[in-house]
Amino acid sequence: MFTAYVLITAITIAANAGIAVADLSRARFVLANSAEVGVPESSLPWLAVLKASGAAGLLLGLLGVQFLGMAAALGLTLFFIGAVAAHIRARVYYNIAFPAAFLALATTSLALTAAAQ
Repeated sequence: MFTAYVLITAITIAANAGIAVADLSRARFVLANSAEVGVPESSLPWLAVLKASGAAGLLLGLLGVQFLGMAAALGLTLFFIGAVAAHIRARVYYNIAFPAAFLALATTSLALTAAAQ
């Protein structure tokens, strides 16, 4: 179980750090997707900070600060529930798999973090 916790959490950290960088660099796919779901471009830096903070919290959790790891996993789970909801609200279904995959990673990290404590 510990191996699964470390592996899934590491993947979640990498995915969220990567998408935070894409948000901050205003990658073309990020701008297009945010426009489609009604997220203003001015919100992208703040969303990037949330994703990067979640990744950092998960990393600290792996390094032994368990309550931060749990809080980060919960925060990312809630964040991506909101992202999936934004896609549903805007009726943008063709790429809903991306926020759903991030949600699955965050939720699995949350469950494994809870089990590891």
